[in-house]
Amino acid sequence: MLSRRNFLTAAVGVAAAGGLAACAKEDDSSTGSSSTGGAKTITLGFSQVGSESGWRSANTTSVKDAAKEAGYNLKFSDAQQKQENQISAIRNYIAQKVDVIAFSPVVVTGWDAVLKEAKAAKIPVVLTDRSVETSDDSLYVTLVGSDFTDEGRRAAKILEKVLTKAGHKGAVKIAQLEGTTGAAPAIERAKGFKEIMDAEHKDDWKIVVSQTGDFTRAGGKQVMAAFLQSNPDVNVLFAHNDDMAIGAIQAIEAAGKKPGTDILIVSIDGVKDGFVAMSEGKINAIVECNPLLGPQLMDVVKKVKDGETVERWIKTEESDFMQDQAKAALPSRKY
Repeated sequence: MLSRRNFLTAAVGVAAAGGLAACAKEDDSSTGSSSTGGAKTITLGFSQVGSESGWRSANTTSVKDAAKEAGYNLKFSDAQQKQENQISAIRNYIAQKVDVIAFSPVVVTGWDAVLKEAKAAKIPVVLTDRSVETSDDSLYVTLVGSDFTDEGRRAAKILEKVLTKAGHKGAVKIAQLEGTTGAAPAIERAKGFKEIMDAEHKDDWKIVVSQTGDFTRAGGKQVMAAFLQSNPDVNVLFAHNDDMAIGAIQAIEAAGKKPGTDILIVSIDGVKDGFVAMSEGKINAIVECNPLLGPQLMDVVKKVKDGETVERWIKTEESDFMQDQAKAALPSRKY
């Protein structure tokens, strides 16, 4: 049975088918007050992966707004999708003796050294959105984020509905636009999608070409153009996020094909521009990934600072994010 969120995604999607390092950016968002009635204000150092997509922008806004609401002193850094910038930011937070460090990792590996430094300084670390692989799980307290593998599975299941609605017969030749190489969502969304494909569609579905578009529109456009040159007969695109799908649409149209018809498109996120493309019939379905992690993160930060025990993995709460984005994109429609 579909959960409320899965049902919403499927129904809306298918229906629509008809200084730090030199180049890093730091922003200290101090509140100057405390929401705890005179208690010491919590200082949170947060390193964001970058600003590569609409989803990421919404995530950044959520973190900043929630920190302000909680009365925290937020030290924010944009790593511009470079791991070295993020490591420098974390070391800077250690030097400043912040209370808690949180970050959304650019990639999965390569964090042991800096996380050991944070642990030696007795500063707890909370992961947001993305996971890491470490030699010692005690190097971070918890992860607040989504189940990317399940998002990949849901993308495959929604593609089944899209194919049925489109009346597609015959082989399904899939082009896959992957997220940033080595990033948890890229690895896990591909894994979940392939899991369903191999289990239920091994005879009729095939990923004929797959490459990273770095979660960006420019990357999606460039890589899709190359896909169409090497594999002009692809009839499905699975994009790991909406921004790459939107870039791919531009390449598909430039090649004289009709996105959403000649090439069926399924993506993940649920941002406003994705819904605009869906309303135009250019994206067939979108799987939700909720970026509004800020309130949950601030709750976890307080618990960690107070020495409370928290779960090892805290799944992102379901929200009305996709409905809100749909309403913003399609103000005349009722939901």
